[in-house]
Amino acid sequence: MGLFAGKCRSTARLDGKTAVITGCNTGIGKVTAMHLCKIGARVVMACRDVQKAEEAAAEIRAGIADTAGAGQLVVRRLDLAHLQSVRECARDILETEAKIHILINNAGIMACPRMETEDGLEMQLGVNHFGHFLFTCLLLPRLIQSAPARVVTLSSLAHTSGRIDFDDLNSTRSYQPFKAYQQSKLANVLFSKELARRLEGVRGPNGGPAVTTYAVHPGVVRTELGRHLDGLYFKGARVAIGMLFRPIFKNPVQGAQTTIHCSIDEEAANETGLYYSDCKVKQPSSRAEDLEVAKRLWDESVKIVNLGDFDPFKPA
Repeated sequence: MGLFAGKCRSTARLDGKTAVITGCNTGIGKVTAMHLCKIGARVVMACRDVQKAEEAAAEIRAGIADTAGAGQLVVRRLDLAHLQSVRECARDILETEAKIHILINNAGIMACPRMETEDGLEMQLGVNHFGHFLFTCLLLPRLIQSAPARVVTLSSLAHTSGRIDFDDLNSTRSYQPFKAYQQSKLANVLFSKELARRLEGVRGPNGGPAVTTYAVHPGVVRTELGRHLDGLYFKGARVAIGMLFRPIFKNPVQGAQTTIHCSIDEEAANETGLYYSDCKVKQPSSRAEDLEVAKRLWDESVKIVNLGDFDPFKPA
């Protein structure tokens, strides 16, 4: 088993609920999609490669074919490295989904060579943060309307070494793959915290929070996230590093547990803006709790993704 592998203990069902998950054609996202569908949810798989997503959906359907009360799976194309694609995917989802109860920002990229998105953003911050920031904001009015709802954003323990460099967000002066990854993962935690703060006055029909937010460290998981390691170090680096860290690696099922916990656990419904690992609340870095940095990052993100006058906190 992976080191400190927590397990979601909730037996909650999601009959009649809709969940949107990004990047879930493989790894922990695929496991999460299968679990939520198995317990009754309609799962929207928002993925860049539609063919791979359809293949994953077929595998999930086959895997739960004998499960009574299973939900549905639908695939939508989402390229987080292209803000126009983000807008188009959000529009398509809003046209077909009357309610959205759970949004899981699962997709991610790690330690790639310096590349830019279609919009000229550094790839890791562009995909891991800015793409998800815009996607969440565009879907947020529907989440509020569907209250109580949840937004789960995958981060990493790597956020503890991160720093938001507002003077060089795009890493044009200096680029170090892991430093850029750490910055993007810190941005994920700050985003989740600031989103919770801005949602404080938005209440659901039962008087509780309309939307609660969660930042998740899934653990060191054996997935495709490390696919750029060979190019970063040497051919075979991914395999070598995998063997070195094998004793602490989680498999995708173990790695998905905290995401699932934050998505369905009854007690977690009373928590918001916190950081989780192994299905428990954990202490993030001091930088991840800097409210001024969180607010500044939000304001900068609004400008960069060109959110304009759109108000994500108005129910729709």
